Amino acid sequence: MSFEAILFDNDGVLVDTEELYFAANRETLGAIGISLGEDDYIELFLRTGQGAWQLLEAQGYDSAGIAAWRAGRNRRYEELVTTAEVTIAGAHAVVVALARRYRLAIVTSSEPEPFARTHRRTGLLPHFELVLTRDQYRQSKPDPEPYRQAMWRLGLTPERCLVIEDSERGLRAAKAAGLTCWVIPSRLTAGLSFDGADAVLANLSEVASRLLDTPS
Repeated sequence: MSFEAILFDNDGVLVDTEELYFAANRETLGAIGISLGEDDYIELFLRTGQGAWQLLEAQGYDSAGIAAWRAGRNRRYEELVTTAEVTIAGAHAVVVALARRYRLAIVTSSEPEPFARTHRRTGLLPHFELVLTRDQYRQSKPDPEPYRQAMWRLGLTPERCLVIEDSERGLRAAKAAGLTCWVIPSRLTAGLSFDGADAVLANLSEVASRLLDTPS
């Protein structure tokens, strides 16, 4: 492989937080009478990246009301990730092994505070040269800006970078940025379309196997 850097999505790839984020959205929307089913969450958050604001607008919430709900949702999510064991099985060993040969980055749609809370106990961040959270770019995935920003900061061209994603919107962002993208579907994203992926893998160990010529 001729890659120099590996750009990882965070939620669902390195940390098992997507179910917790779904729970935080479902609970806080349910408290104000808005139902969010799993299929709704997958469509709004994992396929299109629209989020829940349209559901709130349909119920008459203005920008201030939506901001207040979002703050409450974020507080609940931070509570959940603070206490849960979130590191995906095998992630630490794979990251350590890859860091010996490749430059590593995280490109995530997570806000900085929940991201920091999530990684306080993972031990993963020292192995990453670059972390881009939601506050560091304007347009989120599926827009290619986050990945273009990462390449610019690393000083690399698309052919030198590999993306590891778990969602359709993440895949679309990576391909729009001209990048090779391998997808590891999670339980929530397994039914999405990954037709444009360069590979669909079962787990992070398969990433290491392909890149380091080790058994998966």
